[in-house]
This record gives sequence, C-alpha cells and structure tokens, in this order.
Amino acid sequence: MTALIFKLFGGIGMFLMGMALLTDGLKAFAGDALRRALVKFTGTPNKAFFSGALVTAMVQSSSAATITVIGFVSAGLLTFPQSIGIVFGASLGTTGTSWIVAGLGLKVSVGFYALPLVGLGAIMRIIAHGRWRSIGMALAGFGLIFIGIEMLQEAMRGLSGVFNLARLPGAGLRGHLLAMVIGIAMTIIMQSSSAAVATVLTALHAEAINFDQAASLVIGAAVGTTVTGVLAAIGGSVPAKRTALAHILFNLATGFIAVVFLPLLLWGIAFAQRYAGLDPGAMSLAAFHTLFIGAGAAIFLPHVNGFARVIERFLPDKGPPLTKNLDATLLQAPSVALEATRRDLIETAAETFNLLRSGLGSGIRVVQESRTNELRNSLNSIQEFFRQIPSIADDEPLSQIRVAQMHAIDHLARLQMRLNIPQSVIHILDDLRLRPAKELSYYILEQGATGLMGNAPTDWLTQLKQETAELTELRRKERPLILQQTARGGYAPTTAVELLDAMRWLDRLGYHAWRICIYLCAAGNGDSSLPSDSPDKRL
Repeated sequence: MTALIFKLFGGIGMFLMGMALLTDGLKAFAGDALRRALVKFTGTPNKAFFSGALVTAMVQSSSAATITVIGFVSAGLLTFPQSIGIVFGASLGTTGTSWIVAGLGLKVSVGFYALPLVGLGAIMRIIAHGRWRSIGMALAGFGLIFIGIEMLQEAMRGLSGVFNLARLPGAGLRGHLLAMVIGIAMTIIMQSSSAAVATVLTALHAEAINFDQAASLVIGAAVGTTVTGVLAAIGGSVPAKRTALAHILFNLATGFIAVVFLPLLLWGIAFAQRYAGLDPGAMSLAAFHTLFIGAGAAIFLPHVNGFARVIERFLPDKGPPLTKNLDATLLQAPSVALEATRRDLIETAAETFNLLRSGLGSGIRVVQESRTNELRNSLNSIQEFFRQIPSIADDEPLSQIRVAQMHAIDHLARLQMRLNIPQSVIHILDDLRLRPAKELSYYILEQGATGLMGNAPTDWLTQLKQETAELTELRRKERPLILQQTARGGYAPTTAVELLDAMRWLDRLGYHAWRICIYLCAAGNGDSSLPSDSPDKRL
C-alpha cells in the first residue's frame, strides 16, 4: 500500500512538474512574440477563440493561458469581449492534453524512453544560453510528463486490485454529482485540470473506474480549473475580475450542460465507437472531454458581446479611469506592465493636452483645479507603478522601452507644471503679437492628443515635428523684433518682458507635447533607436 501511494503521488508530482516546465519553457522560448501574436490575432471573438485554443494547445495549460489573458486585459492590451473569446478557446485547447495522454502516454510505454529527454533538457538548461535554455526546460518537462504518466499507470493498476472504485455510485444524478465533486477537489488540490484529467484517464485505462464515473470526474475537473483564475484575479483590477468571472460562469454553465445532456453525449460517444471506429476507454474519454467543452463554446460564442455586457453591469469599473490599467499582478511580467504604464501615460498625456488646449482656445485662463489635481495624481500613480516594475538588463529590447517611458514621464511632469498658467502669461496671452504662436501651440496640443489616441493620419508625428520647429523659429525671430520695438518706444519694458515670457512659455508647451508623443510612440513600437533629448535652452 505504501508503494502504491508513493507511486500515485510521485506520478502526479512528476506530471505537474513536467507540465510546469513545459509551459514555462515554451512561454520563455516564445518570449514577447507570444504576447504580440495573441494580441494581434484577437480582433473578433471568433479569432480570439481560435487564438486561445491554439495558444493553450501550445503551452499545454489553460490556467497559464487564462492568467496571461487576465494580465493582458488588466494592461489594456485586450478588450473584455476579446478576453472572453480567448478564455472559451483556452478551455477547448486544454483538451489537447487528454488526446496526448490517451493517444500516446497510455498506448505506448514511453516513460523509459523519455528519460534521455529529461537528461538532455537538464543539460541544455545548465550549459546553453538564450532561447536554447528555454528549449531545454521544455524538453525536460515533456519527458517528465510521460514518466509521471507511467508511474500513474503502475499506481492505478495496483490500486484497482486494492480498492474497487467502480463500486462507487456511477449512475444516476447522485453518482454523477459525487464524481463531479471529486473531480473538482482533485483539480483544486493539484492546481491543474490537465493533471486531474490525466489521473482520471489512467484510472479508466487501469479499469479502476468505469466510463460514466470518468466522464463525471472530467466534468468536475473542467469546473475546478476556474479556481486558478479566481486566485489570479484576487486583488486585481476590475477587468481582471470580469475575466475570471466569465471563466467561472462559462465552465459552470458548460458543466451544467454536460450533466443535463450526459445521456445524449454518452450516446454520441457510443455511436462514434460503433460507426466511426473510436477506441473505447481513454480515447473515448478524450473525445467526450472535447465534445462537451466544444458544445459549451458553440452555445456561448455567438453571444459573447451580450455576455460581456451582463458581466460589465454586474462588475462596474468605479476606479480612476486614467490609471485603470495599473494592476499589481502585472509586475510579474515586465513587458506587460510596461505596456500598461504606456497606455495610462497616453491617456493622461492626452487629457493634459486637452486641458491646456481649453485654457488657450476659448479665453478660459484658469484651468480647473480639480481636474489638474486628478491629472497630477494619475502621473504620480503611474510613476509609483513604474518604479515597482522589475529592472531589465541593458541588452534586452525592453530596457529601451523603459528608457523611452522615463523620457515621456519627465516631459509630462514638466508639461503638467504649466497647468498653472502664470499671471504674466495670462495678462498678455490675448495680445495680437502672440496669436500665431498661440495658434501653433493649440494645434500641436490638439494633434498630439488626437494622435496619441490613434485618430490621426499616419504621418502625424512628422507634421507635429514640423509645427514644433515652426513654433521655435517663430520665438527666435520674434525675440529681437520685440526688443527692437521696445527700444524705439513701441512697447513698455514690462510689456516686452511679458511678451517674451509668453512666447517662451508657449514654445516649451509645444516642445514638451511633441517629445511626449515621440517617446510614447517609440515605447509602443519597441524601437531600439530612441530619439535623443539634446540639450536645449527651452528645458
């Protein structure tokens, strides 16, 4: 009995460790490309669904995919309806583990032949560099999965001779509910529905349980996997909590559908065994797993947007809108955390531009104090979050993104200092002499806000640079002319000083706005050739 228990727990542990190494290795190998691909191919709920299924099949973990999606939603990389599509796809993608275990792990004794994979992977992890280290980790994980499956098979064969689990209630609502509860408990304890399903598959293969019990256990495992998403969303942002809730509701509804239509689903499996050549046992259970998850997705996917609206009404976002993407859980993924700060910097900068523009355009000379404080608090929160992002090595592309955001924060802080318009500027701002500079500043702020929010032509940064240069040249030309006119008695000395201060103030306004746009766009593109901040008297 002791040997059986040791083999059972050792097999589960090997499988879990293998899954963790395989998932981490593949994610590290893909790097930021996985994030970009997932974001790129999720334009519609259907695309999001297939992206979620594909990514989960690649990394072999629906929990990892769901946690990643929660992070992307928190950072603003994905919309909530898109995240729902990915979550649905992740639930279907995780059934790929069932097919691997049933089709290869249980049919072929590959545990012995997997040992060299573990050794090779471990050596690569120690001596290799770069992405080859990640490949080594994934190889070791892949080998451990099959070693774990073989240990589970041995344990289940021995366990079936000691405990006849098939004698537990397997038919009727009571039997199915009991098996579902056991499946949920297994998934919660193991923190992996794939491990729970693999255990069920090996138990069925060893005839320790019957097919009806195995089907109900798999349903329970599908419901139990939502716990990981719940844990990931605790303390997270509202979008993260919404995504976790969508995951819970989908899996609960899918489990309910599977229980209600279980006789019909089992009849479909029996039909496939009889007329389509489907192997009984583990292969049929893998097909059942895919069938009921796919049925749930087919029912929910056409109604993703309505489903999203219901959850949004249930969990409204009441937090500060300008820092809604700052979620502490993102700090574990620096690339995603930096994207979150960039998006909030964009919104804060655009609102700062609009507020300054209102002060220039309609004769309003006193910017609203409450709005000014809100923008400053937003920038302070972004800076504090930015400070907590783990440091990145200088040879990594992300370090350049970090530097670009530091430049943007610096310029935005300087620009926000101009939200309190000096009295000397207020007094002279309507002078006809300042009209061309004021109009240029107004246009720079307007175009900058529009461009940052993605509503400007593709060459808007080039136009912004030209207008900023025009504003600077205008200041340089006007300065000697104003001084000459003052010397001839055209202006009083105090008026001349006020005009020069106002010209300089407007020039700085346009310059900082332009540099903010340059650096935030560079950070968004991951550009390694960032623009230099050459010394300038305007600073």
